[in-house]
Parts: sequence; C-alpha cells; structure tokens
Amino acid sequence: MEEEFEIYDDTISENEEFRYSITSYGADYTLDSVVNRIETEKIFVPPFQRQYVWTNIQASRFIESLILGLPVPGVFLSKENETGRLLIVDGQQRMLSIANFYKGVFGEKKFRLKNVQPDLEGLTYDTLKEADRNRLDDSILHATIIKQETPDDDESSIYMVFERLNTGGTPLQPQEIRACIYYGPFNEFLSELVEFPAWRQIFGVANRRMKEQELILRFFTLYYHYSEYKKVLKSSLNQFMGTNRKFERYPQADLEYLFTTTISTIYSALGSNAFRIGNRLNAAIFDSVMIGVAKRLVNNSSPIDSSRLKEEYDTLILQPAFLSYVQSGTSSEASVKGRISMSIEAFNSI
Repeated sequence: MEEEFEIYDDTISENEEFRYSITSYGADYTLDSVVNRIETEKIFVPPFQRQYVWTNIQASRFIESLILGLPVPGVFLSKENETGRLLIVDGQQRMLSIANFYKGVFGEKKFRLKNVQPDLEGLTYDTLKEADRNRLDDSILHATIIKQETPDDDESSIYMVFERLNTGGTPLQPQEIRACIYYGPFNEFLSELVEFPAWRQIFGVANRRMKEQELILRFFTLYYHYSEYKKVLKSSLNQFMGTNRKFERYPQADLEYLFTTTISTIYSALGSNAFRIGNRLNAAIFDSVMIGVAKRLVNNSSPIDSSRLKEEYDTLILQPAFLSYVQSGTSSEASVKGRISMSIEAFNSI
C-alpha cells in the first residue's frame, strides 16, 4: 500500500498570546434528556468529528459507573449563536456511548454490557432491572456550556478550549479541530478541493488528518491577507474559517477558480515534484509559490509558459534568502511576508 508522504510544517507547534472574554455556566442533564437532545440534534455532533472509537468494554464500564451512581467527568459544550444548538467540544465518546446504549446498538451489534458486575453482564437497556433503568434515566451528566463574547467575529476561543481538552491517545490535528468548530459549507468545500485532479497528482495518497485541507486554507488566508499578517498563523487560519464558513466574505466561485487555475498551472510546469525539498513537501514553499503564481494569473490574463515558470521556480528555491524563509521560523511575520514577496516578484513577469 502506498504511504502518505511527509509534509514539513514547523507552524504546528507555534504558540499564541491571546485574551478572551468567555461566558460559561453549568447545566445538569438527566441521561434520558441527553439522549433526547442528541436525537433531536439540540446537542450536535458536527459532520466531521472524531469517529466513535471506544470499545464495547470502555463504553460498558462508563454505563456501569452511571448505573452504580459513581461520579463521571463532565462534558464541555459550545452554544451556537444562530441556532442555539450545543456543539460537543469535549465528551463525545461519553455522550455517544449513552445514546448508543439507549438505542441498543454498538456498531452493527446489539449493545450488551461487557466486563461489568455479574448482575449487569450481557444486559441491554431494555433488559435492565426496572430500578437500574430508572436510576440510569435519572443519572446526572454535568455540562459546562461556553460562549465567546469577545472577539465576536469568530470562535477562536472555542478552538483554544478544544485544543487544550484534546489530550487523548491520538489527539486531533489543528484542521480536524477547525472542521469541528467551523463546520459548514466552506469546510465541506475544502474537502471537495482536495479531490481536484491536479492536486491529487501532486499529493498522491490522501492525507487522513486533513493536512491538505489546511494547506488550501493557508493559501486562501495568506493570498488575501499576507500584507497585514501578524503571527501566529494558526489564528489567521481560524479567523478566515470563522468569518467565511458560509462564504460570507469570499464567494465559493471565486475561491474555486483561484485555486483550480493556480494548482493546474503549477502542476503543468512542475509535475508531482512541486513544493518539495527532497522527499518532503514544504508547506512554506507551497503557500508562497501558490500565491506568487495566483497573483500573476489574476493580474495578467495571458497564459503562463510552463518552461519559464519552471525556470523561475528552480531559481527561486535555490536563493539563500528564500531558503531561510521556508526552513525555520516559517510563521514569523518576516518569513511569511519575505517569501511571498520574493515569489510574487519571481513570477510576476513570466
């Protein structure tokens, strides 16, 4: 099986200085009301969220704790402004275990308690003793509900909360968190763009952790905002997704044309070796070259000669100043603006 290739991106570990005003309050839900809210999507799992990964034993032990009256960790929910729905920020595995037990399903099997006390072993919700079923229905799950007050143009604090609570065995990657927090038409659009033929030819095996979607988001964000860019890059990406989740600022047709014409032009000239140093695709080379070529296409409607593009590209990626911008500290203001300016200048006259 062909493996995913490595993507070099040193912005993954960048830290941000930030201050937020967040409102939070507690709410206690009985389990039967939790199930009802999940079924009616008043408590909402976005289209992309971490898949249900608990084993039958993990889920059974959690249900057992509730029946026995043992304390269980609370959950974090975020209130959606437009609909009032509650987005699961932390606690998805617990909440879906509850819902699945009430429905009586675990994957394609019947949900029967496993590796629990003998008097509960093998039971379903329907076959529990009435007293245990009532105890389960009346069990309390505590929720902390959070809402960002300022800044009010995105939900970046929810991203930060999610990131800090996301400490499981296989933590979500930054774009996976964005797909949860900023779900909507723009997020779905990013997942459609990674299937574009020229893109797939360059990237080969699809990245399972949404790194490709993040690279395309990075292209759009810096294309429109690199001149006013302030570190850190992660915050800029969050803001772009948060303010354009329904194409409020940049229409889908414009973004699609910008991306497809640019990546097609680059693939025609550079083939599957585009954006690479050695065997690794370099994210900083990607964003700067994409923007440089895109600016040329927008400013001059004449076709780009592939041989000239390749010549300028080969010259650019050997320049010491450019290499310094793409090999370390790539999210600094100097690096971002420096490499993009060099790229725009390199491709402007071809």
